[in-house]
Amino acid sequence: SGDSTYRGSIPNRAYNVALTANRINNTLVAPGEEFSFNKTLGNVSAQTGFRSAYVIKSGRTELGDGGGVCQVSTTVFRAALDTGLNISRRLQHSYRVGYYEQGYKPGLDATVFSGNVDLRFINDTNNYILIHNTVDEQNLSMTTEIYGTSDGRTTEIISHETWDPRPAPPAEYYPADDLAPGQLRQIDWAVGGIKARVVNQVKDKDGNIIREDEYYSNYIPWSAKYLRGV
Repeated sequence: SGDSTYRGSIPNRAYNVALTANRINNTLVAPGEEFSFNKTLGNVSAQTGFRSAYVIKSGRTELGDGGGVCQVSTTVFRAALDTGLNISRRLQHSYRVGYYEQGYKPGLDATVFSGNVDLRFINDTNNYILIHNTVDEQNLSMTTEIYGTSDGRTTEIISHETWDPRPAPPAEYYPADDLAPGQLRQIDWAVGGIKARVVNQVKDKDGNIIREDEYYSNYIPWSAKYLRGV
């Protein structure tokens, strides 16, 4: 299993988290099959029911359909780590997102976007597995549980380190026609850069080490972002 919380999310983001979790919910993955988060979720747009919330796009924070989808991919990634399945693709976010550090150190997030920016893992067991999501919309938290037939493997995060902290750059301001001249609206918050490394050790039923999977992240420093009326 894996979990995450997203306290402080705007209503549209919280809505998108619940919608995404529901569309991934109860997915079956056959033995030997590679699960793709993007393929399973399908098109993310207003036409498919997603609402507008802040996303990272082209190095900027802006409104876009589907803000909050990565809350679910991050939670599924944490569950997949716990299973010891072969995670074939995982990408970090550009910068540290506060939602993914509520109760966790940096380095345990997984970003997704259309195309190859995806979360994937292979069902390297001899039986089907089931991905099950539960969302607590009142407390803004979610859990992913992955069910299957145990082959006795166990997992343990044997190393989780962070280093090379870097300060956030100066704030950035974007012109906005819907605000009074000079009025400011903050849309993103400053966060320092950091590097992180997570090592997940997988053992077989006899206690022999199968793999030691390493997940490296290099989060760039990120400035606060404001809309300023013109």
